[in-house]
Formats: sequence, C-alpha cells, structure tokens
Amino acid sequence: MLLLIICSPSGAGKSTLTRHLLATFEGLAFSVSHTSRPRRGQEEDGVQYHFTDRAAFETKIARGELLEWAEVHGNLYGTAVDEVERARAAGKVGVVFDVDHQGARQIRAKAPDAVSVFVLPPSMEELRRRLETRAEDTPEVIARRFAAATREIDHYSAFDYLLVNDDLENAKRAVEGIVRAELNRRHRNAGFAESLLQSTLRAPRA
Repeated sequence: MLLLIICSPSGAGKSTLTRHLLATFEGLAFSVSHTSRPRRGQEEDGVQYHFTDRAAFETKIARGELLEWAEVHGNLYGTAVDEVERARAAGKVGVVFDVDHQGARQIRAKAPDAVSVFVLPPSMEELRRRLETRAEDTPEVIARRFAAATREIDHYSAFDYLLVNDDLENAKRAVEGIVRAELNRRHRNAGFAESLLQSTLRAPRA
C-alpha cells in the first residue's frame, strides 16, 4: 500500500495536484480527515471531513487511532489509521494524504515507508500573486498565509521529493511520474514476482 503525502504552502498547488492524481489513478484513495469543528454550509460528513465532537476526537487520540492530529484555532483535525484499512478493503493500491508539514512528520513517524512530496512555488512573488488572485481570502488572511509559507518551506529537507510548480501541466506530469515510480518499487511487487516463480515450479513437466 502506497502512502503518499502531499504538502505545500497555501497557494503552491497541493490541492490541485491531489485532485489530479485522484482523477488519473483509480487505485488511489483520498484520506478524509476527522475534525471536531461544526459543519459549514453544504458540507457532508465523510466528504469534506468526518465530523465528530471533541470528546469523541480526544478518545481517538487516547486510543492511538490517529496517524496524525493537531489543534488549529480551537478545533481538532486528524487522520484516522483506519483510512488506510478502508482503502485496502476497497482494493485500492494507495492513499493520498493532504496535510501540513507537522502532519507529514507524524505520519512518517508511524509509517516510515510513506512517500512525501513537498510542492514549491517558482518564487515567493508568484506565491503572493496566486494567493491574491484566488479572491477567496481577506488581505489579512493572505498576509498570514504568505508569512506562514516561509516557515513551511523551511521543512523541505524532511520530504522525499521537492516539486517546483512553475507550470501546472509540467507539475501534473511530475507528480504522476512519482506515483508511477513508487508503485513499481521492488518491495511493492516482490510478492507478485515470487508468485510467478512459484507457478513455474508447480507447473507439470512435459
């Protein structure tokens, strides 16, 4: 099972690349996070998040049922261990995690074979432009996200791959290449190779 972590500063393209991977590879599942915050608008349980109350979330923490978790603005967010088992039961070959660098570190601590990708903007000026042209946030929020970007990029050395998103189509091809390469790593397909050898040994001689 491929555990693929995608991380980036806000505005660098993490969510766009994640959606592209899920549309390209049928064998990948997206890890839906748990949160203690209330639903907003048309959000659906199990789609944007698994919504739960704080007490139930804290119980999951105490029982070690989360791969990673954090408290943000008074609300708890985290990834359940059973997201991986759910994907495996559905016949998926991998799970994609859209988390920050802290979440990535926690996942790698519990699953050292997880593969991590950090998406970088081509420049800080371009990152600021992307944040401003999204027209989703107030100037105060944009300034806060831009200031946080430097702190997030400072953790780049903890990741397996650094992908510079200077051109979206090139970035899509690059992240596809990472997935294809990782799915064909020796340890993921050694069992199949051994089954071929065993089938030859079992075959009747002419």
